[in-house]
Amino acid sequence: MKAEFGIIGLATMGQNLALNVEDKGFSVAVYNRTAERTRKFLEEKAKGRRIVPCYSLEELVESLSRPRKVLLMVKAGEPTDAVLEKLFPLLERGDLVIDGGNAHYADTERRLREAEGRGLLYLGTGISGGEYGALHGPAIMAGGHREGYELIEGLFQKIAAQGPEGPCCAYFGPGSAGHYVKMVHNGIEYAVMETLAEAYDLMKRGLSMSCAEMADVFGRWNQGELSSYLVEITEKILRYVDPETGEPLVEKILDTAQQKGTGKWSTQSALDIGTPAPTIAMAVFARVISALKAERTEAEKLLPGPELHLHGDREEFLSDLFGAVYLTVIAAYAQGLRQLRDASAERGWGLDLSEVARVWMAGCIIRSSLLVLIRKAFLEQPDLPLLFLAEPFRSAWEKHHVALRRVVARAHEAGIPVPAMDSALDFVDAYRTARLPANLIQAQRDFFGAHTYQRVDKEGTFHTDWEAVA
Repeated sequence: MKAEFGIIGLATMGQNLALNVEDKGFSVAVYNRTAERTRKFLEEKAKGRRIVPCYSLEELVESLSRPRKVLLMVKAGEPTDAVLEKLFPLLERGDLVIDGGNAHYADTERRLREAEGRGLLYLGTGISGGEYGALHGPAIMAGGHREGYELIEGLFQKIAAQGPEGPCCAYFGPGSAGHYVKMVHNGIEYAVMETLAEAYDLMKRGLSMSCAEMADVFGRWNQGELSSYLVEITEKILRYVDPETGEPLVEKILDTAQQKGTGKWSTQSALDIGTPAPTIAMAVFARVISALKAERTEAEKLLPGPELHLHGDREEFLSDLFGAVYLTVIAAYAQGLRQLRDASAERGWGLDLSEVARVWMAGCIIRSSLLVLIRKAFLEQPDLPLLFLAEPFRSAWEKHHVALRRVVARAHEAGIPVPAMDSALDFVDAYRTARLPANLIQAQRDFFGAHTYQRVDKEGTFHTDWEAVA
């Protein structure tokens, strides 16, 4: 008997996906570059299961039924290329290769063309949910050859998270559409995480709240409109006590946030296609600044600031903080979905944003009760340019924007940085302003570079000799 599915790469995600696939009734052949990891996986986790260990790519390919279906769960970039260079020649026309890593979308386009040249099917597939999701049900975002998705759709639907509106997997379009959706998902993830970190900072440094008190706040938020995986785990993190010291573990963690590149890629692509995603960008820059730990430590001694305290009624501030966080989280989704809309229009993907919201409802890191409302908004208005223009998000802005302004203003008065909240406020204020000061910028460009300008009172393109006497 041949195995029905192959997995290359047995780090935690690959192992858990193999167990998930086998648990759903499929036989799996597995291969890892390091044979010892394969043996250890079989001995410790896969004993007695329909999982076939392979110790070479040739053996893996030979063990699979046709058309072969092979999932790569290896590090993005050069490691993926190295595996594909050896794997492609071993496969036959009609076989399917699925890249399940966080590949850059441009790499996916290149690899897809190479696969096409060999008569192979290729899917660039974003898989979100971490090690837990890989085992119990991730969100799966596929793009590439539609025939390839049709080959694997049944398996994907069984191993994916089961959301309120069906399995959290979908085919999003040709080319790199799937990996692009996953990349923007991660950009939104960066922004929401930064927003929650800012709320934590305001409560900790501004209100001198304990971790237990802050956990109570996040717990209340998770029972209402902000119900989400990231709010849920934030409460749990704040309640976790370090067994070594008896103190909250989060306070023992070095304040330098790392990143793997997807948030940066999302921001770079937003700039390339000219779509506004400032909250996602500021979340990336916040991590960059956090990495400058030694410099920040010295700068704290040299650069004075105001008193680190938020005066006034605590409960009133916490009420405002809820509104500020809520609007900033909505802004993160709004910017990410706008980016997907613009990228799809530029590249002809035909993305269905209501399907994107549906797939994100379970399994993935940014799963949230908000996505039910987001999906409804895009079902009713598929070409919606920005989430804040639809209900209930327009009413949420009307209800909470004053609270967001107060929180940002008080944070600045106390010298506590809130780049995500600040950028969300500026973003919506700019978007809702009919006439911005960009007319002066265009005049400046024409002054020093003769870049020309347009007028509001007549048609045409104009240039002025600004040095001439008026």
